[in-house]
Amino acid sequence: MPHDHVVQCVHDPLLVVLSYLVSVLGSFTALQLAIGIPGARTFGQRVGAIFFSGATMGGGAIWAMHFIAMLACRMDIPVSYDLQLTTQSAGIAIASCMIGLAIAGSGVFGWGKLIVAGLFMGAGVAGMHYTGMAAMRMPATIRYDMAMVGASAAIAVVASIAALWLAFNLRGRMRMLGSALMMGAAVCGMHYTGMHAATFVPDANAVATVGLSGERLGTGLFAVTSAMLAVVLVTSLVRQRQRATMRI
Repeated sequence: MPHDHVVQCVHDPLLVVLSYLVSVLGSFTALQLAIGIPGARTFGQRVGAIFFSGATMGGGAIWAMHFIAMLACRMDIPVSYDLQLTTQSAGIAIASCMIGLAIAGSGVFGWGKLIVAGLFMGAGVAGMHYTGMAAMRMPATIRYDMAMVGASAAIAVVASIAALWLAFNLRGRMRMLGSALMMGAAVCGMHYTGMHAATFVPDANAVATVGLSGERLGTGLFAVTSAMLAVVLVTSLVRQRQRATMRI
């Protein structure tokens, strides 16, 4: 829906829905992979579990959701996205999730460790969002409502703490599905709160440059990301079943 901005941002309903769905799928897959962190028997297995669950959470549940949602914002000015900054925003999301999972999953699980990991991960998620916003190339500048920026950062921290708690405390696929639905809502809430904090002001000195753009980029990214997450999820479930069979 439109915001009360100088340049109106009207969100494409289809891409909004797709951004939520990819976040849910990414969250569910990441929760499945995170099971392997406390259960790892070797250092290599632990590193692998942290890497894959962090990459899935940061890249699928958070960054892909963010970029699809950015493409959902339709404005009456040309907009493209700087490839280098967009890539950096993805790296920030993935690295922060890996570090958060590594902190929370090391040693004995506790609330103090969980909060520290959640703060670190939440700061990374917020940094990813506003780096992604800085990647916008358009004949306009962005002004922020700092109270709303603070609210979006708080949502990111709370969502991160929730995700980490769920990753190390839940078992059972139906519970994980419910958790993924809630996590998707939290990640989307952070993004759209951050978008509401932004006012787009026309600037004759700022020009759109060549970068990522296109009407079908959002749906294409959803399709590719969903396919990759599905492959990772199925592979993880098959391996879990094989391990369970070997223990019998």
